[in-house]
Amino acid sequence: MVPNKILVEDATFAVESGQTLAMVGPSGSGKSSLLRLLNRLDEPTSGTVYVDGVDYRQMAPRELRRRVGMVMQRPYLFPGTVESNLQFGPRQRGAALPYERVEELLTAVGLGGYATRDVANLSGGEAQRVSFARTLANEPEVVLLDEPTSALDEDAKQGVEALIREVVAKRGLTCVLVTHDMAQAARLAARAVVMAGGRIIKSGLVKEVLRA
Repeated sequence: MVPNKILVEDATFAVESGQTLAMVGPSGSGKSSLLRLLNRLDEPTSGTVYVDGVDYRQMAPRELRRRVGMVMQRPYLFPGTVESNLQFGPRQRGAALPYERVEELLTAVGLGGYATRDVANLSGGEAQRVSFARTLANEPEVVLLDEPTSALDEDAKQGVEALIREVVAKRGLTCVLVTHDMAQAARLAARAVVMAGGRIIKSGLVKEVLRA
């Protein structure tokens, strides 16, 4: 909440393990605000989120964000190499990410051989793929995607969509996708919620909700 303004209220929904849920609605409807609440990038003033039946307030924020990873609309990569970006998350919890694992993750996102490249020399689509791989390096159970293709050209958008479908399916990830693109929601998600004015106004199977 910001002073004198409620951003999200009465937003109750569930996402089953392995399912992709799309959050759709116009700009300012509260989609991204709700997404940020799901891994405590912002703190709810009331209500809570349950991860595998556990109130997420009982988890350390760092542990929560490892289990519930997030890919932002614009990839914010750290200066340096692609490899150093992927190693950052594991290093924060005292774990090493060997080169072989780095290469495995990069291959999974279609960037095999990119480990030593400087992130300053990546295209927008490549940077978004590195951002995805960096999230996967933490071995999350849930991935939150905030308009992950809105800053990309059409070719890069199609590539990232294909990546999302493949990686989410192969790893059995639970995924929450924020998008203003109804067609994209239909391509990527099984279920959807529609938001307006900070509230969920519709929810259900994606094709039924978006056709209604």
